[in-house]
This record gives sequence, structure tokens and C-alpha cells, in this order.
Amino acid sequence: MTAPSSSSPGRPAASKTNHTGKVKPEDVKPVVGMAAEAMEAWLKASGITSGPLFRRINKAGRLGEDALTGTAIRDIVKARCKLAGVGDDFSAHSLRSGFVTEAGRRNLPLQETMAMTGHRSVDVVSGYFRAGAAQTSALARMMDSGKPSPDDI
Repeated sequence: MTAPSSSSPGRPAASKTNHTGKVKPEDVKPVVGMAAEAMEAWLKASGITSGPLFRRINKAGRLGEDALTGTAIRDIVKARCKLAGVGDDFSAHSLRSGFVTEAGRRNLPLQETMAMTGHRSVDVVSGYFRAGAAQTSALARMMDSGKPSPDDI
């Protein structure tokens, strides 16, 4: 399954990384596993067949036609982080940084991570990796793997 367009059918909205708004092969991202199941459930429950995937839900519980704004996404991320007890010092951009950081922690190939995030520069994508994640990295304990055990002495 691939994610449907985030704007009008057949044409995505222009963005920081896609000034023309034309669909390019690298813009199509696979949605598989649990993410695909969740998206299928959302599409079924919402009745969305075209247009934006993430939309405003009004106070009456009705789904809007327009895509969520960047400000709305930021507010949702901040509110959810606060509810989770991790504070509200996060933004929508934190999702991208978290994705890159988790991919790095799991030692997933950098090229695959860049393909998913759309980064073209290793320097730029590396800037998204949160330094605090290094505490749990296998690299932080690289010297330990050669350390003799008490049985070896």
C-alpha cells in the first residue's frame, strides 16, 4: 500500500521540498505492516476515498475537507507529548527527527532512511540524529565487546 496524496487527487500540494507540486517517484512512500493496518482502519472509519489523508475534525465530530495545517499538526504533537508526560517542547518537525534517530538507533541503512525522509544530503540527515540517542547506541559500548570477561583472566 502507498500513502494517498495529501492534497487534491493526483497532485500534491507544493512544499519546501517539492516546489512544483508534481508527483515524483521518490515522493511515493510504502505503508506496510501496522502502519498500513492503521491507515486502512482510518480510511474505512473516515470514509476518505480521495484528497487529504489528515484532516480537521470539527467540534461536532465531522470530518473536514481541507488538510490539517502545519500549525494544527504542531499543536497536536505538543498536546500529545504533554499528555504522555514528556513535556511540550516538541513540534511536528520532532516527528522527522525522531524517525531519523530511531532508524539510527536500530542501525538501519542510512540510504533507506534518506529515501524515506527525502533527504539528499548525508550532512543534513545526520543533523536530525539526536545526540542523546547515542547513550543507547551499540557504538557507545564498542570497546566493551573486546573486554575480557572474568573467566578469561
